[in-house]
Amino acid sequence: MLNTYLILLAAVAAETIGTTALQASQQFSRTGPSVLVVVAYGLSFWLLSLTLKALPVGVVYALWSGLGILLIALIGFAVFGQKLDLAAILGMGLILAGIVVINLFSNATHH
Repeated sequence: MLNTYLILLAAVAAETIGTTALQASQQFSRTGPSVLVVVAYGLSFWLLSLTLKALPVGVVYALWSGLGILLIALIGFAVFGQKLDLAAILGMGLILAGIVVINLFSNATHH
C-alpha cells in the first residue's frame, strides 16, 4: 500500500509541475513550458492510473486533486505572487481536512 501512495504522490508532483508550467507557458506561447505541460500531465495521468489497481477512483481523485490544489496555491503565491483571500484559504483548509478524514477514517483506503 505504501508504494501506491508513493506513486500517487509522484502523480501529484507531476500534475503540479504541469500546472506550474501551464502558467509559465503564457497561453502556450512559450515552447519549453508548453512541452513540459504535455509531458508532466501525461506522466501524472499514467501514474494516477497505476494507483487505481489498489484504491477506488473516487479516493484517488480526491487525494490527487486536493493535494494538487493546495500545492498549486502555495506555488502561485511563492512563485507568481498570487494572493488568496480569507474565503479561499478557508476553503482550501476544508479540502485539507477532507484529505485527512479520508486517510484516517475511511475504510476505502485499506489502512
